[in-house]
Amino acid sequence: MLFLFALITSLGFFGRVFSQFPPTPQSVTTLKSKYNSDITISYKEPGICETTPGVKSYAGYVHLPPGTLSDVGGYNNYSINTFFWFFESRTDPANAPLSIWFNGGPGASSLLGALQENGPCRINDDSNSTSLNPWSFNNEVNMLYIDQPNQVGFSWDILTNGTLDVINNVIKPQDFSHGIPEQNNTFYVGTFPSQNPSNTANDTQNAAKALWIFAQTWFQEFPDYKPNNDAISIFTESYGGHYGPVFTTFFEEQNLAIANGSFKETGDAYIIHLDTLGIFNGCIDLLSQEQSYPTIAYNNTYGIQAIDKTAYQTALDDWSKPESGCLARILECQAAEAQGDPYNYGNNQSVSDVCIQAVYICQSYVDGVYNQVSGRNVYDIAAINPDPFPPEYYLGYLSQAYVQAALGVPVNFTSESNSPYIAFADTGDFARSTVNGGYLQDLAFILDSGIKLALIYGDRDYICNWLGGENVSLNVPYSQSEKFHDAGYSNISTNDSYIGGQVRQYGNFSFSRVFQSGHEVPAYQPETAYQIFSRAIFGNDIATGTISTNNNSDYATQGSSTTFQVKNQDLGSPSPQCYLLAFDTTCTDDQQASVLNGTGLVHDYILIDKNQTNLFPGIGNTESPTETPTGSVSPTGSRSGAAKPGKTGTGGAGKLGEEMVLGELIMAVSLVALWNS
Repeated sequence: MLFLFALITSLGFFGRVFSQFPPTPQSVTTLKSKYNSDITISYKEPGICETTPGVKSYAGYVHLPPGTLSDVGGYNNYSINTFFWFFESRTDPANAPLSIWFNGGPGASSLLGALQENGPCRINDDSNSTSLNPWSFNNEVNMLYIDQPNQVGFSWDILTNGTLDVINNVIKPQDFSHGIPEQNNTFYVGTFPSQNPSNTANDTQNAAKALWIFAQTWFQEFPDYKPNNDAISIFTESYGGHYGPVFTTFFEEQNLAIANGSFKETGDAYIIHLDTLGIFNGCIDLLSQEQSYPTIAYNNTYGIQAIDKTAYQTALDDWSKPESGCLARILECQAAEAQGDPYNYGNNQSVSDVCIQAVYICQSYVDGVYNQVSGRNVYDIAAINPDPFPPEYYLGYLSQAYVQAALGVPVNFTSESNSPYIAFADTGDFARSTVNGGYLQDLAFILDSGIKLALIYGDRDYICNWLGGENVSLNVPYSQSEKFHDAGYSNISTNDSYIGGQVRQYGNFSFSRVFQSGHEVPAYQPETAYQIFSRAIFGNDIATGTISTNNNSDYATQGSSTTFQVKNQDLGSPSPQCYLLAFDTTCTDDQQASVLNGTGLVHDYILIDKNQTNLFPGIGNTESPTETPTGSVSPTGSRSGAAKPGKTGTGGAGKLGEEMVLGELIMAVSLVALWNS
């Protein structure tokens, strides 16, 4: 029996893939890897999104053939074609530092980060044009966005034709030799990854191996962007709380093996030094974070009581119940893992069964209570479902034929991929530990290796909330942990007139609470997120950005030992906007009904109703030539045919954000049945 991770994905997580068949890639450069001649890298210059004069970008793939992961103790009998999109720094790219970004999931595309959160552009509400983001992370840093693990975003294993039913969120491989079915606003054809959960990483440790070989290939083919100090940074989000510690630790361990001569594989490997690990609203350590869910649902700094006292107390009891409670099940999982699968291959089903059960118990009876009774959004406790923020206009944008051609992709975009989600769920990865004894131990190793660590949490998030994140920070067993505990909370001065949050910092380790932010901090508070990112990378204090922590390793913030006493105003919930390509998470019951019965009018994938009159004045009657009923073919701005390139604006940042992959308890038996059908 297989259960999906309950509070770690969006509602109805069956994959969001959009468009008709992508155009055949043109003008693509392909090179053999210096690391391994069987590996190739292909890329082109897209010329979209980042339109700042003189700033280059590259999009493409690193292609790993079957068997490549054996170099690092992994296994793959399938091809791994990992998509990347690289943006030069807007300032002195030849001398700028470099950071990798990846989103979480498991199964979320990093283009959510690039186009919804912290990349060079934001997608406008026409799903076709862009505006420059003044708080882009590439203002002073070279940024590399990677879709991983395999089958996420534009990454693929086997190109497979199929159909997507938007209403039911079902992707189904199809043979079109006898004709292509008619498309409409809720039913599409396209080219997808295979949808086979066996053709991707099945846990965090195995994902790290594929990423390391990707990095070996990429940095040897783009040497001009290797930083002057040879050090790169990793920033991530959400399930990146697992990815970040394990990936960084794995990279550092490979560095040590190369340095001491114990790396014996045939590949031409070189050391990739690491500078900073940053984690936004990370789900890092279940033992440290799980107990925070009932607390933040019942007693938070916004005065929102999302569950009543009885539900709160019951959830806490189910956390601590001897033998059968969530805590006991996590410990049982990690003990079984240490005994039966110490290297996290994910191939011992007895261990996986114990860990799957731990995830199920915790998410059914502890963190899942919020979902069952509150009616509120898991990514923003201030928002009532369905929550339209951050808008998902990037889904329509990435299905435009001209965008696909610019990126050189042979496959349709999947924002939230089933395959890795199922694969990780099938090993119980969320409840597991790591090969080094735990995620906290990995963070301690990272800090004691001299790598900077920044934990950043928006304080309106539920799914990976700041109370749990703070508890993680206080439990990292590194050599300076007592001094970190002794540091107090200081205000984060975003600019001269705005306090963006509070931070505890000692030396190279910081924990930040960001005010008025949901799960995707760069979407809700773009300037504050940018300042924290920039200060961390350049080795300045998070509070003010004026004190060098590189030259002052004993720097410590001053203030209260707690930040919970700082309360916030509940700003309320935005009006719903039904975006057809995110039908399950953005549309009310009434809006869904109008789509299903064919009476709704659609413009640029947005259902036109009383909430949208400000966007579309004059639209809303059947005489308008630009809107289409939901049952008809070829909606305005649809993926049918070749769309015309849209205008690229130069305005400021609009409303954007990421729908992270983390949430709803769903039995995956139905997905397995779909795959076997």
